[in-house]
Amino acid sequence: MNRNKLYTSIFCVLTSISLLGCKDDVTEEITKLQVDRAFSPTGLTATIVDKTGVRLTWKAVNNAKTYTIEVFETADFSGTPTKTVDNITFLQVPYTLTGLAGDTQYSIRVKAVGEGVTDSKYVTATAKTDAEQIFQTVNTAKLTATSVALNWPAGQAATTITLTPGNITRNITAAEVAAGEAMITGLTGENLYTAKLLNGAKVRGTITFTTPLDLGGAIAVTPADNLATLIANANVGDVFALFPGSYNINADLLITKTISIKGAKPSDKPIIKGAVFRMKANAGLSLKDLDIDGTGALDGNQTIVYTDASDAAYGNLSIENSNIKNYVKGFIYVNVKALIESVTIKGNLISNIECNGGDFIDFRTGLAKTLNFSNNTVYNSVIARDFFRMDPTGSTNFPAFTSIINVATNTLNGICNGAANRLFYVRLAKHEIYSSKNILANSGGILTNQASTIIVPANFTANNYFNAATYMAGSATSGAKYDTGTFTILNPGFTNAAAGNFTISQSDLRANGVGDPRWRN
Repeated sequence: MNRNKLYTSIFCVLTSISLLGCKDDVTEEITKLQVDRAFSPTGLTATIVDKTGVRLTWKAVNNAKTYTIEVFETADFSGTPTKTVDNITFLQVPYTLTGLAGDTQYSIRVKAVGEGVTDSKYVTATAKTDAEQIFQTVNTAKLTATSVALNWPAGQAATTITLTPGNITRNITAAEVAAGEAMITGLTGENLYTAKLLNGAKVRGTITFTTPLDLGGAIAVTPADNLATLIANANVGDVFALFPGSYNINADLLITKTISIKGAKPSDKPIIKGAVFRMKANAGLSLKDLDIDGTGALDGNQTIVYTDASDAAYGNLSIENSNIKNYVKGFIYVNVKALIESVTIKGNLISNIECNGGDFIDFRTGLAKTLNFSNNTVYNSVIARDFFRMDPTGSTNFPAFTSIINVATNTLNGICNGAANRLFYVRLAKHEIYSSKNILANSGGILTNQASTIIVPANFTANNYFNAATYMAGSATSGAKYDTGTFTILNPGFTNAAAGNFTISQSDLRANGVGDPRWRN
């Protein structure tokens, strides 16, 4: 029995030793796992850098010696790779792909390459490069009213240039590619153009530029010239193109012949300071792209004053895209028997026209056949007077004419603040008033209170009154009339009205095109 126990003990010891040996063999086999293929990278990401670069990152693979990247323009990786990069070590990761085209969707794949094993399977990512900007700044020496030279780095591939407005498409020659320059013709002066450089359908560059005033037969004027003398000696139809700078007048400018005065460079308006434009001899006048500052004007007069009575009609008055400011009495004054063919006031910024001693647009004895007031901003003005004043004497002097008054898409802030101050003080025997999509804000005045002022509800559409309740109802002024057409009372959300920034934040007003367009962009 004892002998059997001994044999059993010896057997157990031997078995234990054998099992321990087997465990060592198993451990050795796991730690020395052999595979016949490299592991695939993980965590692959693709990020756009510098418009056309793609930065790739991934996690290291233990049995990878190097990595290979392939780039395709096909989503399914069919065809030949656009770019292949071999022998990348993990020390080079993140790795940035360069030399790719802009505005292109790429499919990218990465594999691990081991030593003595098969390459791993690919892992994939996608990335779309941004449109390039290889256009160089426009050389103003090569920019005219009708042409421009567009430049990019010499030798960079391109096939066409497109320009708007005008829907111009211009094919690029091999010689132009080599030179990196194309001359574009057929443009018009005083236009803001957007040009795109394309290689096939891919955008390689975008640039904007404004063509200068097409002087043509215009007379170039600089601040060193005597503007008053030039105007006094003008011929009918003369156009004066004023280059940037200050023109200190501090006197009356007598307009005796129909002329035009324009800024030569709309983006840099010339400043006409201290001038009162006095209209005589049935002349017409066009003012455009000017900064007209009344500081220093004789007795703080109105900007435009008609001085000669006449049975014949004055020419057209047009004031566009200008800044008018700092006149004490008013803006336009007609206190003589004067019939004006048309008055167009469009796209202006008008401020600090106090109207102390006169109304803003003030026709006492004259008449305009048509008056169009649109896309303007008026603020810090018309403090205690009326905005449009047209007295009955105008109809007495010119009984055959109906005056048509169109007021559209303006921003008027803080005007006509007195309880009895009127937007329309129109007492002509024959007139029609149309008002649409204007913003009138922060005013305690009224639309009108005159029995002879004709307010037709159908002619008043989509105006917005904010903090201007008495234009719609509830005025204590006797005989007050109201806008009973379609209107809203939304807060425009001006960015900074006190500083003259009337950018609108109210989405409905922006979407519906209410107010001066410059504040809706």
